[in-house]
Formats: sequence, C-alpha cells, structure tokens
Amino acid sequence: MSLSQSLQQKLLQKLSPQQIQLMKLLQIPTAHIEERIKEELEENPALEQVDDSYDDNYTDDIKDEFESNDDDEIFDGSEDQYENIDISEYVQDGDDDIADYKTRDNNYAEEDDNKVIPIKNNVSFYDVVAEQLSMLDLDEHTYKVAEQIVGSLDDDGYLRRELTNIVDDLAFRQNITTSEAEVEKLLLQIQHFDPPGIAARNLQECLLLQLNRRLDEGNNIQLAIKVIKDYFEEFTKKHFEKIQKGLNLNDDEMREVNNIIIKLNPKPGGNIGELNKAESYIVPDFFIVNNNGILELILNSKNVPDLRISEGFKDMLKDYDKGNKQDKKQKEAVLFIKQKIDSAKWFIDMIQQRQATLYNTMHAILKHQEAFLLSGDETDLKPMILKDIAEVTKQDISTVSRVASSKFVQTEFGTFRLKYFFSESLSTDSGEEVSTKEVKKILSNLIEEENKQKPLSDEVLTELLNQKGYNIARRTVAKYREQLNFPIARLRKEI
Repeated sequence: MSLSQSLQQKLLQKLSPQQIQLMKLLQIPTAHIEERIKEELEENPALEQVDDSYDDNYTDDIKDEFESNDDDEIFDGSEDQYENIDISEYVQDGDDDIADYKTRDNNYAEEDDNKVIPIKNNVSFYDVVAEQLSMLDLDEHTYKVAEQIVGSLDDDGYLRRELTNIVDDLAFRQNITTSEAEVEKLLLQIQHFDPPGIAARNLQECLLLQLNRRLDEGNNIQLAIKVIKDYFEEFTKKHFEKIQKGLNLNDDEMREVNNIIIKLNPKPGGNIGELNKAESYIVPDFFIVNNNGILELILNSKNVPDLRISEGFKDMLKDYDKGNKQDKKQKEAVLFIKQKIDSAKWFIDMIQQRQATLYNTMHAILKHQEAFLLSGDETDLKPMILKDIAEVTKQDISTVSRVASSKFVQTEFGTFRLKYFFSESLSTDSGEEVSTKEVKKILSNLIEEENKQKPLSDEVLTELLNQKGYNIARRTVAKYREQLNFPIARLRKEI
C-alpha cells in the first residue's frame, strides 16, 4: 500500500455571524422589530435605550456579584486570557455611541396628524403552519430545514421553489448542510399539515393531497383521484367526454366526480384568518409622499428606539481600571464588561445596517418605478428583477429578496408589498422593454370590456395585443389569462 499527498483548492462561501444576524434582522417587519430589540435589551445590561431612565443600582448589583464570587466561578480560561486588556476604546467620553440611524432616516414629527395609520391585515398563513411545525419532535438541524421549507411557501400555500434552491439557501444563508432527499422527506410531513393541500408544488398535487385525506368517503373519491392523476389536463379543459370514455363513467358518475373536485380549495393558504382581518394590522415599513411631483421616501423607524452603550458600564470600567490590575477578580470583571459592551456595539451596528439596507433598497425601487409611484397607473410599471436592484445598491440578490418579500410601502395609491414592483419584461414592436404587469393590465381590460355574448378567444386576444405592439404568443396570453383568474372564452359567455 502506498501513501500519496496532494494539494487541493476548494472555494467555500460561508456567512459570518454578523451577516447571518443582519439577514435575520432584515426579515423582521417593522411591526415586530421592537420586540427583537427588547429581547436584546433584556439579555445585555450594557445596552440601553436612550429615552429610558437608567437604574444605577443595576450596575451596582452586578459589581457586588463579582466581588462576592469565588475564584474561577465566572470564567475558566487561563491567566493570559486577562492580560493586556485595553479598556480605553470602551470608556471614551462624549455621545459618540448614540445611534444616529433614527434621526437620519425617520422624518416623523410628534404631532398627532403625522401618526402612523395602520393597514388592516389578517393572521399570517406562515404563523398557522409554523405552529404546527413546532409540534413535531425534531432535532435542531431538522427543525431548521423544515422551517426553511415553511418559510418558502407562498401566500396561497404552495411551494414554488425547487428543492435544490432550498438546499442552497440553507447552505449560503444559514451554513446548514442538507440534501434534496432530506428536504423531500420533510416536505411530505408538512403536506400532512392543515389546511389540506398546503406545501404542494402545483395545482394537481394540491388537489390530490386534499382527495387523499378523504379516501374513506367512498368510491367517488377514488374516481376523483383517478381523474386528477390521469386526466388532469382534460379536466382543466372540460373535456368530460374523453374522461368518461377513458374511465367508463356514466353521466351521473361524471357529475358526482366533477362536484367533488370543484369544491376542493385551489389556494389552501389563501383563506386563513379571513374572519379576523378587521382585528389585525400591517404597519408599513416605508412611506412614499408626493410633494408637488417630488417623491419623498420615509423609513418607518417608529418602532426602532435609539440605543447606546450604558454609561453605568463605562463608569464600571473606569472604576476597575483604577483598582489593582493584577487582581484576578478585577480582570474577570473587566473581561465580562468588555464582552457585554462589544456585544452591545455589535447589535447597534446591526440595527444601523438593517435601517440603511432597507432605506437603500426601497430608494432604488422608488427611482426605478418613479413613473408608477407618481401616476398609480399599473401600465407605468417598468420591468424590474432582483438583479436590477442588487446592482444599483451593490447588495447580494438574496439580501434584496429578503427585503422585497417581507416589507410593505404605503403610497397615495395604496399599500403594496415590495415584491409587487418586480416583474419580467416583454418586447414591443419598437424594441422597447415593458413590464409583464403592463401586458396583464391591458389583457384584463380587454376581457372586462368584451361583449359577454361573444367573448374573445385567446387567439383574438393575442391578435389584439399584437396590434397594440406587444410581441406575445397565444400560449403566453393563455398563461396570463389564467393568472388573472379568467376562464376560457366559452366559459365566460353569458346566455
């Protein structure tokens, strides 16, 4: 047996703890960021809120605790752990530690007429599913993977991301190594959650998940499963005669099967919390104000209090610095305080970065979609993808995605989720790139204004759009029509 040595180069991308923390903070909407800050304030006595009254007795209690502890009770490191601690950077005078992110980005006044007006919303679909996930007996690694799957579900309850993308998200954003097989296994578990049909990857799978929950209801359920599994395309096109012939069904059986299927829920995540909409709210993360044709962006920092390093902790460092620097208890105290101050500075910096990232991302979106934000006309929306904003802001695409998918902006035309402003492009006869949202708006207008006794076929709609200069194929028109929830022409006909 021979042994050989070789050199290999591997390129690995790992996120730092700071980047991971920033990603987590970016995900938190404005309505909940205050809760996260309160958690940090409770955990770290070196961090304090500027406007709060400060309790000097608290630091005295901590100091007394150090002086009453036995040797090595707090830290168990070696002696050199405490040597050469430079405390000068932690005890500078002045107000340099006072955060400036609130005054920089928050233009709120104290007058009542500038209060934030909350927008009605409902209990989130994510919260309902996450609660069920917490009931599973999973280890930490498996729970994180499952949590990523749940977080990837869209508002209708579907998983539209490829499993390989979820694997990549976990690797690059959370440094968690998994496989498609593990994700698939957990997905199958989540598909058993309520409401029936969630976590499906397409409509066909969604309907089958719901039918499989009802297998004990009789033969008609079995027939409905066969129809969706083997004749799904024919059913969506209402080619019932072909289905009847293929499965040897009579008219009554076909009618029963049809009644079962049409009562299934094509959007299992879409109706959660509908009854409670009036009782819950969304707090916009941004406000855009039209000031005589000039758009002004306001970052909602109402729930982000000013933070600073505790003056009491600085004074404690000064007191210990005057004492016996060779005393081990003194060194332990200095090291503890130093770590808490480091942690507080780091958290303040992360909050500042969060605010700056939110503002810069939304500002880039505002500039790109300025025409729409001035007019409110959907046809003024320009094509825009995540990469466009990432290039302008010099940010990673995943960072832009985090901001766009979980934040809201209030405008004079309504409140929008940021992802609303993103769409693919389509070419016109003149070579101009237009947003697919513009095409869908025109298509919607054509259908709504058609003669309902003679509704327009997809072929005619395609021709009309081509006449308006939009280069679009019939199959694309059919896809957009379905996305707009318009049925085919013969089903739109009014008798």
